[in-house]
Amino acid sequence: MDSTRAFVRAWEDACAYNGRSRVRIPEGTYLLGSVSFQGPCKGSMTFLIKGTLRATTDPGKFFTDTWIGFRYLVNLTVKGGGYLDGQGAAAWGYNDCHKNPDCKPLPATLRFDFVRNSKVQYLRSINSKNSHINIFACHNMDISYIRLSAPAHSPNTDGIRIGSSTRINISRAVISTGDDCISMVSGSQNIDISDVSCGPGHGISVGSLGRSHQHEHVTGISVRNCTFIGSDNGVRIKTWAPSLYSLASNITFQDIAMISVHNPIVIDQQYCPLAQCLEGDSAVQIENVIFKNTNTQVAVNLQCSGSLPCKNVKIININLAYKGRGGQAKALCSHVLGSSYGKQIPAGCL
Repeated sequence: MDSTRAFVRAWEDACAYNGRSRVRIPEGTYLLGSVSFQGPCKGSMTFLIKGTLRATTDPGKFFTDTWIGFRYLVNLTVKGGGYLDGQGAAAWGYNDCHKNPDCKPLPATLRFDFVRNSKVQYLRSINSKNSHINIFACHNMDISYIRLSAPAHSPNTDGIRIGSSTRINISRAVISTGDDCISMVSGSQNIDISDVSCGPGHGISVGSLGRSHQHEHVTGISVRNCTFIGSDNGVRIKTWAPSLYSLASNITFQDIAMISVHNPIVIDQQYCPLAQCLEGDSAVQIENVIFKNTNTQVAVNLQCSGSLPCKNVKIININLAYKGRGGQAKALCSHVLGSSYGKQIPAGCL
């Protein structure tokens, strides 16, 4: 039985109450269609999920960008210890965006648009059809104690995707998925990420940048005390080539633990996942970047733009104990202006 209308009515009643209000989903399993819970509301809102919300497996209802959305809200809390089951396996076969530029969107499990001073805590999202959590044009959000999971082969299932947002804090999260554990795209500013476990997945990424939104820069990114286990990448900055001009600056990755990570530290300014790519340099300026600590064979791989080299990149206390085939660990750099400090095993490339 589809519970969507009941959820919408409960939200509208709570939102109209003049004071603190709550929508409570008790234990049980509820089929929920695509829905947007909108404000402004007359007071602070709590959306308390104790049960399991389950998305549709009807292909006729797949092609929308949102499963559960929250928009134009202040002082929102989404929590409760419940499950969000996107039932993504029914939809992943419809994702052909890697070869079809006109592909239809699949829904993000949770979407926050124009939300301020809010929290997301104690939730589990499984098998999202697209991103688990999408954050757009939000300010001052805390996301903590969450678990996001989808198989390594599931396409475009980013854990948390952030764009055009400021002061987003993510901590104490376990993310295992088929795309970036966390991605920060154009307009992400003052983002703090700590105590996150990532893997499988494509790591924690800034970008990809430069394809659009050229005036929305990325700055003030801190990733610390995070662990990567069996992920394709660790920490990565990626920009399209050729690209529009943009800027990524004041980015710090520190105190990072890597276990069986293929590419732990990456700047890729020739990023293009498409079947056919154009030739040319990236016009995204990367500057004021700090990397610290890793442990796999190619420790550092910084491939910057030939026309706009990376500036003021610092590599501090890289200490490798790589044990495997292929010889000693390596550091590879191209078009990078910067310096290295402290222990450098292997020898740094700056």
